This record gives sequence, structure tokens and C-alpha cells, in this order.
Amino acid sequence: MNASKIAGIILLLAGMAGLFTGGFNFTREKTQAKIGTLELTVKEEQTVNIPQWLSFGALALGAVVLVMGFRKP
Repeated sequence: MNASKIAGIILLLAGMAGLFTGGFNFTREKTQAKIGTLELTVKEEQTVNIPQWLSFGALALGAVVLVMGFRKP
């Protein structure tokens, strides 16, 4: 299996994951204040939305790369 087939499969999987999940959440710790040995931290939950056009683009590009990987020169 060559690199273009692997890249095509990865793009297809990423596009499908973006369509099915729609985004992801993560928690970030942020230091608000530090006084001597006392430290105040705040946990913020961030949400990242993946646009549908980006997911469809990844699917289309992955399909093109995969098909081009199977072509004989």
C-alpha cells in the first residue's frame, strides 16, 4: 500500500468522523492568580465545532486521492 492510498483512507476517515461527531470538547486549566505558594486555577471547557463543508471536502478529497492511488501510470 503506497502513501497516496493511506492518505486517501485517512482523509475519508477524518471526513466521516467530522460528519458524525460535529466537533469535540476539551478542558483547559488556566492560572488566574498566583500569590506566593497559593495558586488559583480555573478549568475552562472549550468546544470546537467542525464545519460540515470541511467534512464533505475531506471526504471528496480522500475519494479523489484514493482513486488516483489505484490508477496505473
